[in-house]
Amino acid sequence: MDVVVIETTALGDRSYLVHDGKVALVIDPQRDTDRVEEAARAAGVRITHVAETHLHNDYVTGGLVLAEKHGAQYLVNAADHVGFDRVPVTDGQVISVGHLLVKVLATPGHTHTHLSYVVRDDTHDGGTEAVFSGGSLLYGSVGRTDLVSPDDTAKLAHDQYSSVRRLVSSASRDAALYPTHGFGSFCSVGPSSKVKASTIGEQAAANHALTDQDEDHFVAELLENITAYPAYYAHMSPLNAAGPGAANLHVPDSVDAAELGRRLESGEWVVDLRHRVAFADSHLQGSVSFEYGRGDNFTSYLGWVIPWNQPLTLLGPLDEVEKAIRDLARIGIDGPDAAVGPGATPLNIGALAPGHPRASYPHSDWAGLAKDRAPEDVVLDVRRPDEFAASHVKGALNIPVYELISRTTEVPDARIWVHCATGYRASVAASLLDRAGRDVVLINARFRDAAGVGIETVP
Repeated sequence: MDVVVIETTALGDRSYLVHDGKVALVIDPQRDTDRVEEAARAAGVRITHVAETHLHNDYVTGGLVLAEKHGAQYLVNAADHVGFDRVPVTDGQVISVGHLLVKVLATPGHTHTHLSYVVRDDTHDGGTEAVFSGGSLLYGSVGRTDLVSPDDTAKLAHDQYSSVRRLVSSASRDAALYPTHGFGSFCSVGPSSKVKASTIGEQAAANHALTDQDEDHFVAELLENITAYPAYYAHMSPLNAAGPGAANLHVPDSVDAAELGRRLESGEWVVDLRHRVAFADSHLQGSVSFEYGRGDNFTSYLGWVIPWNQPLTLLGPLDEVEKAIRDLARIGIDGPDAAVGPGATPLNIGALAPGHPRASYPHSDWAGLAKDRAPEDVVLDVRRPDEFAASHVKGALNIPVYELISRTTEVPDARIWVHCATGYRASVAASLLDRAGRDVVLINARFRDAAGVGIETVP
């Protein structure tokens, strides 16, 4: 048995190609299935089965499209109500994939109908094993349990506690563990590990969901650690249940200058992909900053901040626009328009809409705040409330970036110094405030460095 890992770092997820050298099972494929197909070609194997652990909340699946294209069996929980043909699978069922035996295990918790798969190589005595746990058992933690309904969250947390124990008892200690979530995904909760690989035995010894012998304590701790998740999650499971089509990864023809100007003037969402400092120094008035290619924040925060199903225009060099279209397709944002500049970076934004006014705002660091802040100025912290509660600048106002559009009126009419943990969310927030006509300064610095220049933080 060979397992090929297909990373989607932008969403903190993994898909898997599991094969015996001839035929393959794909588990939890992302919507841009060309990556899976490339892996299958490289391995010289034929895709005969595609399996879902659950109807995902953080991305649109490519499972149905992949299965239909390759004539593969599409394994989905029989209890899921879906709008397409599938091979319904149930707890305890064993499926042959070439020389591999795939056992289906019900592991409710992340969702009510969540499944895991224990795969054994049947060509050797005893057989090597691998466990594909989806959003159940993760490296160091488990999948969050609040994505179905507030009324179900506590019950699912109890289910999660039982499910991970059942999963561990159903596989050998040396079985490799392959979760879908947990690599920066908002689908995980609790003290997740930074390890790149693990086994069932290692998790049994170290994962708090397995070492905590008090179920009520585990549930209480899990519920206490649940934080906000991206707003676009609400649309993913229904899309997956309906049966999503193929991703459109085509880069459209660039909109002309007059049309781009019209979109900006009418208040449409024009997203500038350039570096946050370049945006602050000069941008098309009315555009917003979602820096691309710096960390893994772009997809989640754009899908979280910008209202769903609104016209969207991406502004940037061709290579970044192309990558951004792929990323957005994974969360169901299809066919955005683009204003693509000639060549690579640096991008001449003035050439894209020469008749449209440009804007700018200052950027600084913590030393600049300490030196230049006036008594009436506002420090706006756009991190999550749990981050703010742990430590914040004394006197700061906390409005998470994902709530800022609806809460801008709560920000006093004064100069606003906006910050987050690293500068990324702050750059989004600063652009939103600038778009709203506010006087803003971007603090492009890490929060952990504030105290070092004399900024008072509490508690």
